[in-house]
Amino acid sequence: MNLSVLKPNEGSKHSRTRKGRGHASGLGKTSGRGHKGQKARSGGGVRPGFEGGQMPLYRRLPKRGFTNINSKEIVAINVDRLNIFEDGTEVTVDTLKEAGIIKNPKDGVKILGNGDLNKKLTVKVNQFSKKAVEKIEAAGGKAEVI
Repeated sequence: MNLSVLKPNEGSKHSRTRKGRGHASGLGKTSGRGHKGQKARSGGGVRPGFEGGQMPLYRRLPKRGFTNINSKEIVAINVDRLNIFEDGTEVTVDTLKEAGIIKNPKDGVKILGNGDLNKKLTVKVNQFSKKAVEKIEAAGGKAEVI
């Protein structure tokens, strides 16, 4: 291949339309804006959401609740999901991700106490429920908050 023979595909490039260059061009005089009116003026047009003076949709609908900007999105996992690991494994957020138990840890991971754990594991995540800590320690493991 030679760089001097490269060219764009047929029909992929268009020259820009020059408006207001005489009526023979097809976009002369009013330049595709029509005659008079708000949209024909320079700087004319209406803001987004404007409905010609009618009460706009975003003001007609009721507003409910609020979004707390300080809230954290915690991913919860039950203690029985940890049985896939081998005895003596150190379970962290990264190992949970690699094992496919969680996809995105978001703001943290919490272990909940549903189910039974029959492996001795060292679990290091952001939060634990009391029942989860009891079950991990009953199986001979350790629960550490990071």
